Amino acid sequence: MGSDGAFDEIWGEGGPDAPRSEFAALAQWVADTPASELQRRQQSAEAAFRQLGITFAVYGDSDAAERIIPFDIVPRVFLQREWEKLSEGLVQRVEAINAFLEDIYGERRILAEGIIPPELIYNNEQFRPEVAGIRPPHGVWAHICGIDLVRTGPDEFFVLEDNARTPSGVSYMLENREAMIRLCPELFRDFHVAPVDSYPDMLLATMRSVAPGNNPKPMCVVLTPGHFNSAYYEHSFLADSMGVELVEAADLVVDDDIVWVQTIAGRVKVDVIYRRIDDEYLDPLTFRPDSLLGVPGLIAAYRAGNVALINAPGNGIADDKAIYSYMPEIVRFYSGGEAKLPNVETFRCREPDALRYVLDHLPELVVKLVDGSGGYGMLVGPTASKGQIEDFRAALIAEPHRYIAQPTLALSTVPTLTDNGLAPRHVDFRPFVLTGSDGVRVVPGGLTRVALREGSLVVNSSQGGGTKDSFVLMDANGGAMQSQFAAQFQSQRQGG
Repeated sequence: MGSDGAFDEIWGEGGPDAPRSEFAALAQWVADTPASELQRRQQSAEAAFRQLGITFAVYGDSDAAERIIPFDIVPRVFLQREWEKLSEGLVQRVEAINAFLEDIYGERRILAEGIIPPELIYNNEQFRPEVAGIRPPHGVWAHICGIDLVRTGPDEFFVLEDNARTPSGVSYMLENREAMIRLCPELFRDFHVAPVDSYPDMLLATMRSVAPGNNPKPMCVVLTPGHFNSAYYEHSFLADSMGVELVEAADLVVDDDIVWVQTIAGRVKVDVIYRRIDDEYLDPLTFRPDSLLGVPGLIAAYRAGNVALINAPGNGIADDKAIYSYMPEIVRFYSGGEAKLPNVETFRCREPDALRYVLDHLPELVVKLVDGSGGYGMLVGPTASKGQIEDFRAALIAEPHRYIAQPTLALSTVPTLTDNGLAPRHVDFRPFVLTGSDGVRVVPGGLTRVALREGSLVVNSSQGGGTKDSFVLMDANGGAMQSQFAAQFQSQRQGG
């Protein structure tokens, strides 16, 4: 077992000397590579990230310096059978999210049938009545989803939260893989790891598939708030990787409900905008009139069906943690089946019985703002001080509708390089799911975030977390791959 009695994904219950049988070869690689060599490779990766400018900013931080997200050299690994099961659940969930958004901004059948309390929608800051009645091109709302997962055992995966607005982190997934191929090439010789480098091509194909009309070569752009944004590196990285223009609001103009971009060759009509700007700043004529980041008239062009916006405005309602608590019912309502990926048990503090339970058990629970993100506005009961618990108690009593609570899960661990050698550290996982007019695709990999502090469950980069590469092992011949590779690896180690 890992720290805190948690399940370790590579070492299993036996620890470093008796790893899970499927991971014997990987555990052998870890054991055979001197700690100093692992440290050297890790430092090389971080130096490359710094050189490339792969940084993020922490808002409100006193020094506000751009920093790299710490990288860990020991990969996290998913077996093929695990991945197939996860993928099925992810596709089902994202299809349900798209159906829910289409319904909430359209007929609202789920409200009429009493599945969700209407006030949870209408009183929600993330609900955008301004886009009600709009049907996005090809009926796709959530083109890019990052579904955060946690694991508690060999076959126990849970969805922690849904990200259907502007999920970030895919550039780290791609750069982590680049670093691993360069620094640990032997792993890619010995394991059949599914590639992730096709993500920009998959994203571009998804964007083109939802372009309005029948334009065989639609004009696609990435809209960024600018280089002061904490995820600007990712915006420029993705635009560059796809070979499309990176634009700011000043580069776009709406004329007669058509969006144009100014280029050296003159004005060009824009068909698809991958926007990395939050809803409220997107169009000063529709949302915040003081926004300098948005494009006046953009929503009118969208309403007229002349441009696709990725992701669709209004998607934040699907990210809301109170709505998340209804996802099992939402999946059942739109798919007709039970959710293949379960939620973490969730107490809605707006309900008096749930609030009573939460107030009585605060030291054991994780409490979150329903619209919070990035690890902010969160109480982790078991590691909180008495003062923090009492502050949260007062906040809960004052505004219970703003919070949900969940049990503290024993998140799985993965061996991680620390100053004192390898040790288990807790991880979560964000796979990326793309939905176009031609269906749903799950990228075979994702972003593994790791809590670098011993015993910590908080993996967010803004709270001191790091990242690992995520290997998905593929095998054209079915299930025998693992033992075959383990044998091959051992034979090579012994000079066979």
